[in-house]
Amino acid sequence: MIPQRSIGRGGPKVSAIGLGCMGMSGGYGSSDEREAIETIHRALDLGVTLLDTADMYGIGHNEELLARALKGRRERVVVATKFGFERSKGDTSFRAICGRPDYVRQA
Repeated sequence: MIPQRSIGRGGPKVSAIGLGCMGMSGGYGSSDEREAIETIHRALDLGVTLLDTADMYGIGHNEELLARALKGRRERVVVATKFGFERSKGDTSFRAICGRPDYVRQA
């Protein structure tokens, strides 16, 4: 079993080792959704309870992937999703730092 740690004072307890999911949505090249979901399920079976994502990973694809992978298991994990690094769906080379209140709520 993976040791647990609290996030901040009085925060939720999560596994000391988390799973970064960026590569599951093309962050490092091509990706395979079936393999990604199997990886997430295996991590959960091993005791991982912290999954890391961001709205820019696959321009939202990663969060949608996690939703599919966690169906029926969502209560077992904490999903840490980052935001502030914006990409455009039409031009994936476009990147900007964004902290506008409307974007923060959207993310």
